[in-house]
Amino acid sequence: MDLYPLVRPLLFALDAERAHGITIAALKRRSAPPAQATPPAGPLAVQLAGLTFPNPIGLAAGFDKNAEVFGAMLGLGFGFVEVGTLTPLAQAGNPRPRLFRLVEDRAVINRLGFNNRGQENARPRLARRQSGGAHAGIVGVNIGANKDSADRIADYAAGVRRMAEVADYLTINISSPNTPGLRALQDEAALNDLLAAVVTARGESGSAPPLFLKVAPDLEPADIDSIAKAALDHRLDALIVSNTTISRPPLLSPNKGQAGGLSGAPLKPLALQRLRDFRTATGAGLPLVAAGGVESGPDAYDRIRAGASLVQLYTALIYHGPGLVRTILAELEEYLAADGFTSVAEAVGTG
Repeated sequence: MDLYPLVRPLLFALDAERAHGITIAALKRRSAPPAQATPPAGPLAVQLAGLTFPNPIGLAAGFDKNAEVFGAMLGLGFGFVEVGTLTPLAQAGNPRPRLFRLVEDRAVINRLGFNNRGQENARPRLARRQSGGAHAGIVGVNIGANKDSADRIADYAAGVRRMAEVADYLTINISSPNTPGLRALQDEAALNDLLAAVVTARGESGSAPPLFLKVAPDLEPADIDSIAKAALDHRLDALIVSNTTISRPPLLSPNKGQAGGLSGAPLKPLALQRLRDFRTATGAGLPLVAAGGVESGPDAYDRIRAGASLVQLYTALIYHGPGLVRTILAELEEYLAADGFTSVAEAVGTG
């Protein structure tokens, strides 16, 4: 029985950030799923960057900022969970209120500003999941820079060295709109300097997890081409397309005027178009992870057909509840079978 329709009005009666805190506290009481040395095989399994993902549906960064509940979220059926964004030092983020539901639009606006307790706080919890030599699912670590850092590229390099050993993959997040100047790292010269630094740092870490880069949807064609070239030149393992948007499509909610990054259903057309743009710009030479506006099996299948090997979601959980994950997986398996595909890989880029 799905209890979320009963719980949702209670959560929605609270401030959005407080409701999220209560959700995290409740999830921390759940047991993590048992470790698996080998993820299960099947039509939904995906091979990417040397990893086997049990299925292509992942939890995007931003939900489990401090790496506290990744086990519980894997237990909901996610094929992978991305924790963070984690910065080298703890930081409070931007002033509250800074998280707003747009209920009429099935959307959220946030201006959180990488609030987290820092990489050293999260590292022991991530390290414990590796005890016994088996991982309880695939967990990626999303890395950011501190707001007041004098050298943000150095922050990313330090984060790679610090977190490489405890991550199945690392995501370099330069696409949040809520840290002033951060998106400037997507500019060609800065991006090449950044990627050179993080690739070097990975080599110095003693570990070699795949490196993903998370980009914004608010890009011009020239930006897309230069980012794609840099990612290919530095041999990154995947691009995550995309983060929240600072654009404002037509919205219904009274909260539509809040500053920050917009996520959820209204982001769907823009995120899908950017995915297609990066598929073209990379010449299908780099795996893509789709994020932004995914809230159903058809949405996930559209992203796969448009070129994504993996798909992430977050905001949709707020409106549809935790049962959404297994619903999407069931729908996705039906779509693959109906179109004659025996694996996700066969469907990638066919739409």
